[in-house]
Amino acid sequence: MNIQWYPGHMVKSKREIAESLKLIDIVIEILDARIPESSKNPEIDNIIGNKPKIVILNKCDLAEDTVTYEWIKYFKSKGYNSIDVDSSTGKNIQKVYNIVKETIKDKIERQMERGIIGRPIRALILGIPNVGKSTFINKLTSKSSAKTGDKPGVTRSRQWIKVNSSFELLDTPGILWPKFDDKKTALHLAFTRAIKDEVLDIEELSFEFIKEISQIKPNVITERYNIELSDNPIETIERIGKKRGCVVSGGNIDIIRTSNIILEDYRNGKMGKISLERPRKVDCNENER
Repeated sequence: MNIQWYPGHMVKSKREIAESLKLIDIVIEILDARIPESSKNPEIDNIIGNKPKIVILNKCDLAEDTVTYEWIKYFKSKGYNSIDVDSSTGKNIQKVYNIVKETIKDKIERQMERGIIGRPIRALILGIPNVGKSTFINKLTSKSSAKTGDKPGVTRSRQWIKVNSSFELLDTPGILWPKFDDKKTALHLAFTRAIKDEVLDIEELSFEFIKEISQIKPNVITERYNIELSDNPIETIERIGKKRGCVVSGGNIDIIRTSNIILEDYRNGKMGKISLERPRKVDCNENER
């Protein structure tokens, strides 16, 4: 399955991000807690250079708590303050500003020594499409400052958003990278709708999803759909379709409709908390050696 999606506006956004660095004090990188590795744009760190950064693990309500905690420890071992956030409910949102201040406290102290007092902290919000940046901003500001949607590509231009007199955000469009070299990364982005469904083969995507979930959390499928899991993902999909009434003339199963049900159930958390990725132990322990 060849998955690629890199709209033209993403090229412009990448250039604008680089140009915006001189205007901001810190970068807030938002990742999907279910797929922190796949949802991290590998080009971001090169673009921002030495700018201070914190990592937000958003949508933590959809990820396994213990695995998310592993990721927080992982990013801290890499030198980044990190926190799990649920932008929909506001979990830990109010802690973000304090983490930002803590991360750039040396810069704030230098400004005070130079007599610069009361200047608002300016943060650049970065993240891939559909990672929840706009929902995060709206919850942080307690108002609908940024457009939101359940499809990638809603934010198309930069915009300054005032949180309060001490904190300002620069929102940017979600950007992917031109080519996914790793198939699993591409699939995980597609599973979580960071890539538009319209450019994907939904049947094949649900096949790949069932294949992966059957390996890492097989009970999820049997408990959600009350079926017996098959070694063949297609048979599993057909059993789900039959259970959900996706039957067409001749007794055949509507695979497209069934595939959409499966993917939406995962994306909306109806299968429970599922983390598709966890940090490698070698990475977690490397700073302890």
